[in-house]
Amino acid sequence: MFQIVNKGGKMKVIELLAEGFEEIEALTPVDYLRRAGIETAIAGVGQTCNGSGGISGGHKIRIECDFSLTDCLCSNAKSDLPDAIIIPGGLNGAKNIAKNQAAMSLIKEMNENNRLVCAICAAPIVVLAQTGILKGRKFTCYPDMEKQLEDFVPDAGKISELMEGSELIKDKAAVQDGNLITARGPGAAEEFSMAIINALCGEKTVQQIKVQGCLR
Repeated sequence: MFQIVNKGGKMKVIELLAEGFEEIEALTPVDYLRRAGIETAIAGVGQTCNGSGGISGGHKIRIECDFSLTDCLCSNAKSDLPDAIIIPGGLNGAKNIAKNQAAMSLIKEMNENNRLVCAICAAPIVVLAQTGILKGRKFTCYPDMEKQLEDFVPDAGKISELMEGSELIKDKAAVQDGNLITARGPGAAEEFSMAIINALCGEKTVQQIKVQGCLR
C-alpha cells in the first residue's frame, strides 16, 4: 500500500474547486481530512476568490474558497508542493478544471513528484485521462464515463496511448493504485475520503475518525 512519508511538519492537501463542482464530493473529503488533523485548503480555479461570493456547485450551493489557485501558485515555491491534491467531480466543475492550464500543470507536477493525486466521479476521465496519469493504472470513475473519453481528450488519436495498460475497476467504490486514488461518485465520497486519510496518516487514524463519526 502506497503511503506518504511525512518528514516533519503538518500534512498539507489542496482541493481544486471550479464552477459546477459536485457538493458532496467536494465537502466530504475536506471535512474528514480536517477532522484527521490534515491541513486542507480549497483553491478556487478560474477566479480570484477576492470578494467573489464563492464558487457555485452543480446544486447551487456556494462555497467560499480559502484562496485562488493563481494566488497559491504565485506564493509557493515549486519545492513546497502539497502532500495531496483532490479533484472533485461534477461534470461542469471537472470540465472547468480541465480547461485551466495552471490546474492541469499542477496535477501533472504532483504526479511526477509522487504526491497523492485523488479524483472522483467525472474527474478521472475528464481531468486525469488527458494527462496520462491513468496509463498503466487501476482506476474507477462515474459509471459509463469511460465511454465518453473522446469527448474529453483533446487529441482523440492519443487515447490508446494515454490509457495504455489502464484497468477500469467497476465493483469498488474507491480504488488506490500507488499515488493515485479514484472513486465512483457522490455515494463513494466517504470511502474516497477514508482512502486518502489512510494513504496520508495510516489505518489507525482512519479508525479514529470512523469512531468519532459513528461510522461502521
